[in-house]
Amino acid sequence: MKKKLLLFLLPFVAGGCFNERGVSLRYYSECEEYYDVQGYYHKECDKNIVDYSDVKEAFRNPIRGSVQ
Repeated sequence: MKKKLLLFLLPFVAGGCFNERGVSLRYYSECEEYYDVQGYYHKECDKNIVDYSDVKEAFRNPIRGSVQ
């Protein structure tokens, strides 16, 4: 059973690129950086498969069931 699970998870682990923000399909994210009319800086990047901030938040606040 463990071998089947490992073989199932291997493509997901090896299929992504690890970058500074998380795991995505590309190593270098396509980010659009610009200043708006009021002079505020904006940076919009492609969505990652997994963001490191989401992983940290999940470990801080684990989901608990109704039965304790």
